[in-house]
Amino acid sequence: MQTDTPFTYDGPEALYQPIVDALTRVIDPEFALSIVDVGLIYGVTVTEEKCQVRMTMTSATCPLANLIVDEIQDELGRITPADLPTEVELLWEPPWTAARLSDHAKRFLGW
Repeated sequence: MQTDTPFTYDGPEALYQPIVDALTRVIDPEFALSIVDVGLIYGVTVTEEKCQVRMTMTSATCPLANLIVDEIQDELGRITPADLPTEVELLWEPPWTAARLSDHAKRFLGW
């Protein structure tokens, strides 16, 4: 299911908005904006076995990558079934660019 968010979502419709809200609560410290507004999330797939998040970082050398991944797992763990593990996959293709910033992020940054 493709949504109006900047990432794809495939899973139960009932989990869509809670997942978007949970990911929006995760802040990228570099920008002081949500990882959704920064455009770090490429896609989310929810199956009976897991919740898989495909994402990137603004840089492969991001020193806070583990912190962001932990926060994603914590936030999604609060809203998904207790027996549904969250798997975060870091991808580097396509590379992140400022074109992935939301309109809100661009306004916030004065672009």
